[in-house]
Amino acid sequence: MVKKGGTVTDTTAAAERAARWQELNRLHATVSQRLEQALRAGHELTPPEYEILAGVAGSDSGCMRMQRVAELVGLPQSTTSRLVARLESAGLLERYLCDTDRRGVYTQITPTGRAIQAAAAATYDDVLREVL
Repeated sequence: MVKKGGTVTDTTAAAERAARWQELNRLHATVSQRLEQALRAGHELTPPEYEILAGVAGSDSGCMRMQRVAELVGLPQSTTSRLVARLESAGLLERYLCDTDRRGVYTQITPTGRAIQAAAAATYDDVLREVL
């Protein structure tokens, strides 16, 4: 242990934490890159687009408020809206206004979107199984 400025630091433990964090970052980069390649090649989807489809498909009703979609994928609402618009253009999602709250915009998965998401789910799982 090294005493510095009145605090005690365990440099070995700090180095081990840093090494674990770097390992986690490398693993994340590897998984992200492989998912990107596999989903684009096999399904013409990016990982965030897949996650949106999977999230909406996995909801109880097959639809979800746009704000919740953004929270689910951890992206800003503007980015999520752009991705949903792309998925909507491809016929995989549909957006609509809530009947009881005109400020609430929802998206729902289409039958084509469900089929693409199911096929992409197998690819997603294959990559995770292989890399992890």
